[in-house]
Amino acid sequence: MWWGSSRAKDGRVTEIITGLHMSPLEILVLLGAVALVAARWLPAAARPTVTVAAGSGLVLSVLVLSVVGLRWQMVPVLAGAAFVLPFAVVAVLRRRLGRPVGRARWWLALPGSAVCVGLITMGPVAAWSCPVPVFPEPTGSFAVGTRVMQWTDPNRPETATATPDDRRTVVVQLWYPARKSPTGAQPAQYLGRTRQEARTVSDALAHYAGLPGFLVDGVPRAHTHSVFDAPVADGAARFPVVLFSPGLGGVRTQNTAWAEELAANGYVVAALDHPYDSAAVVLTDGRTIDTEIASTGDDDEDDKRAAETTRIRAADLSFVLTQLDCLDRGELAGPLTGRLDTGRAAATGHSLGGGAALQAARQDSRFAAVINMDGYPRDPDPRPFHQPALALTQAIGPQTDSRYIPRLTEVLRLSTATSYRLTIPGAAHLTFTDAPLYLPPVPSVVGSLGRTESQHVVAATTLAFLNTTLRHAPGDLAGALSAYGGLSVYDNR
Repeated sequence: MWWGSSRAKDGRVTEIITGLHMSPLEILVLLGAVALVAARWLPAAARPTVTVAAGSGLVLSVLVLSVVGLRWQMVPVLAGAAFVLPFAVVAVLRRRLGRPVGRARWWLALPGSAVCVGLITMGPVAAWSCPVPVFPEPTGSFAVGTRVMQWTDPNRPETATATPDDRRTVVVQLWYPARKSPTGAQPAQYLGRTRQEARTVSDALAHYAGLPGFLVDGVPRAHTHSVFDAPVADGAARFPVVLFSPGLGGVRTQNTAWAEELAANGYVVAALDHPYDSAAVVLTDGRTIDTEIASTGDDDEDDKRAAETTRIRAADLSFVLTQLDCLDRGELAGPLTGRLDTGRAAATGHSLGGGAALQAARQDSRFAAVINMDGYPRDPDPRPFHQPALALTQAIGPQTDSRYIPRLTEVLRLSTATSYRLTIPGAAHLTFTDAPLYLPPVPSVVGSLGRTESQHVVAATTLAFLNTTLRHAPGDLAGALSAYGGLSVYDNR
């Protein structure tokens, strides 16, 4: 697909071109800036025409971009153009007025041209390093719909507030198999229901990670392959459900590419925002709940708080499974009545959410399988559980917590079904999220698999596991998983 999925209402000129990481307007600005620099080195007869054409196109493109939104990656391009533009304009005006036009000696002009080219080159490099994420096209046979729900558990008080009648509320986003949408249907905004919500969440994520907000300002511009409130796929098939808990400070949309791939392959994914834990949760009444999670500097206290947060998240997962069952029976309004097979449900999560998924599976026998994406088990009372489990981990290195693998192995051995730990070479902690699609390709942060391969590996391994455990598809699961890394199998039957 040549055109990316970052679509804006102002038309195709603001879409990001896959592979180039720039929109047509931004490319026009880039070409105009390069042409202005190159004009000085062209034959005298060609310089005025090139200067006028390049300068006019550059100014018009910048004016349009200033209206639809100018990305910071274009600042060095504009700086290079601004440096050379006065000299180019003066030369053209002097020629038009019939005045003699001198030209600096090449060895005097060369350093200035080199500086301008260096500045201009920084633009596409920055656009490649910190792009607007372009989501991979789902490979399944279904189109993908999405919907955001907000549910309150009347039986659980909200422990993060002092209000005695405050009850635990979660925001859940569903991705589900859908009918193919009409041509021109607006794809769903990434990170939120609206551009404003997406920007709020993006800013909160950047702040939580200690990054300057401008570094990821392309993220709230992105759109996905889902369509909000699209009609459910035709037929009477009931879809297995996959519940997902994000990492500490993470948000429900952090694994959108993965969720869309699962939905396109016939699963319903329900991803949670955990208020007071997720970086920012925008409620239906417009209120935003920011995270209250922060390190105390005391490892024992932080471990204690992480265990409590994991406990709350595990309860959130069980509550959402109950709500999905009500949704299927028509007791709650929604498009999936009669289409959810909650008897085939998996608890999944990344990082702290992965630990919560393991704990939820132990406590709630309704879950039939569990996937932990690089999460440390925090359950203070690990006991045997009956579900098959898949743990995806990054490559273990000197910086990895020495307690991690022994603890994870201990928990996986408690499963009375066959469980698997797959160590993926080249993976880092954020490989298992959407982060490789938009963060700089720093191996220690997002791994070395690359933007496309990261998404493929996570989707392929989890789909193989889910197809085997929830759909009882025939085949060699261990063989399929081992193709992607080092596999340990724990068969305790």
